[in-house]
Amino acid sequence: MTSSRRGEPWYTQLRSWSLAVKRSIVLFTPKGLPQRMQQNGSSSLSTRAAAASGVKSSWGLRVMTFSGQVDLHSPKIGVPVQWWRSVGHSHTGFSVEAFLDEVAHAGGKDPYELRRKLLANQPRMLAVLDLAAQKANWGAKLPPGVGRGIAGHFSFDSYVAQVVEASVGKDGAVRVHRVVCAVDCGIVINPDTVKAQMEGGIVFGLTAALKTEITLKNGRVEQTNFHDYQMLRIFESPKIEVYIVPSSANPTGVGEPGVPPVAPALANAIFAVTGKRIRRLPIRASDLAENGAKS
Repeated sequence: MTSSRRGEPWYTQLRSWSLAVKRSIVLFTPKGLPQRMQQNGSSSLSTRAAAASGVKSSWGLRVMTFSGQVDLHSPKIGVPVQWWRSVGHSHTGFSVEAFLDEVAHAGGKDPYELRRKLLANQPRMLAVLDLAAQKANWGAKLPPGVGRGIAGHFSFDSYVAQVVEASVGKDGAVRVHRVVCAVDCGIVINPDTVKAQMEGGIVFGLTAALKTEITLKNGRVEQTNFHDYQMLRIFESPKIEVYIVPSSANPTGVGEPGVPPVAPALANAIFAVTGKRIRRLPIRASDLAENGAKS
């Protein structure tokens, strides 16, 4: 969905964006949604981070002039689902940021440099992007079999960028070695609280990306407890570094903004090392086993 004009840099050639999103999870809330959150029987939370009229989540969509279309599909699936940390930002952030990485590689450009160009007029988002890339030594050589991915997201009025370093075993098992996070959440009163929330959000997001799948058989959920619905454990957790961008702006959210960037950053790191794109979550070892790491 691109068009070009002679003499234009390739990164200005993205002219349109189309995204389909699903029914909001909060429509299943027993007491219903406040009226202000509903539009024609749907929830405004469905299109968080996706709506073309107010996209603030992704680097490219936020700053470019483009024609955008967001389709909302609200099927009656019969399985009630409810609140999730970061709500609609989780799945829309994943789809947008993972796809933007595809755009970069399709154009033969570095994913970080693409984002820098698209963020030329967005100093706060650019600042977290640059800080995360700098602290992660973006572009530096990694050990054999390790890939690096980057992603960012704007949610709850805070700006977050993350870089993930990960490897994939011959059996397809994913190992996350390091996550570097930069956040701009306005004036910070207690830095330890901000860091703790970012760390918790990252572990939550990695757990969702790698572990927690719910399956149904004969109309019943198969998982019953934490033995078959596992969390990311301490020995599986990566080294996490959190850096705060100094700001004099009003304080903004930190409880949820750490979640959305980590899954796409991980997916982008997996592509860097295997050449395989991740388009569904959780990430399955069986999808990666035959690929292994690029030689």
